[in-house]
Amino acid sequence: MKRNLMLCGLLFMQLVVVAQQPATTLMDSLGIMAKGAVLQKISSRFSFTEGPVADKAGNIYFTDQPNDQIWRYNLDGTLTEFMSVAGRSNGLDMDAKGNIIACADAQNELWSITPAGKVTVLLGKVDGKRLNGPNDLWIDKKGGIYFTDPYYQRKYWTRTEQEIPQQKVYYLPPGAKQPVVVTDELVKPNGIVGDGNVLFVADIKDNKIYRFRIRKDGSLADKVVFAAQGADGITLDEKGNLYLSGNGVTVFDPQGRRIAYIPVPEKWTANICFGGKHRNLLFMTAGTSIYTLQMRVRGIKKF
Repeated sequence: MKRNLMLCGLLFMQLVVVAQQPATTLMDSLGIMAKGAVLQKISSRFSFTEGPVADKAGNIYFTDQPNDQIWRYNLDGTLTEFMSVAGRSNGLDMDAKGNIIACADAQNELWSITPAGKVTVLLGKVDGKRLNGPNDLWIDKKGGIYFTDPYYQRKYWTRTEQEIPQQKVYYLPPGAKQPVVVTDELVKPNGIVGDGNVLFVADIKDNKIYRFRIRKDGSLADKVVFAAQGADGITLDEKGNLYLSGNGVTVFDPQGRRIAYIPVPEKWTANICFGGKHRNLLFMTAGTSIYTLQMRVRGIKKF
């Protein structure tokens, strides 16, 4: 009887280990992560982190949206507050001049922020109506801005309903004062990223990633489902692999095959980018925390 109890105890412990393993183990079928790479928690001092983007040197800027701040993760591993009263910025991208382009959620605007912190409002109302809430964006090589506009009711807003019924994806051409709608067929567009003549958009509510071809005029064509999985923020590496944040980070190759999974010990991983001196540091914003992971691949070089 005692022997049977010991065997049952050993079996139970084995089952517990097996059950816990998927939540703690990196999956990397193509070797895109650095040998021996370990997920590193950098800090948990924030309220809700979002919108990471790297500058040309590799420093990474990200937002702490509830605290209305933009922070910088420096090449030496230190953290610097870059900006307070930051328009409750959400998603960020960087233009060719080194300006941060921000989805300024407080008033549903797009901002350009110089390295010195000077703000220019690039876009306010569209046809006299407030946007739902610009969420994420990607800047093409011409300087045009693609951005998603889902509706997430904020506690700090005075309004309680949409002024624009559809949740659309827009394109703001270089120098334009008003954007054009490039698709209104998604349920709730969220993360967005492109490379050359291809644009990826995450439909977080429909649980899909769509791929579009970008025409010369910036409009989109040839919409296809790239992956049957939704996401919050998304990014690309130099090999064309697509990284999806949400429940940790999932990676798909250019053919839409799942090749890697990075578990993150937080309820939600909101966004991701590549940074660091060699652009091979994967940076993750997750709840109150930020994480990094050394990679063998690099992020795409935009400019």
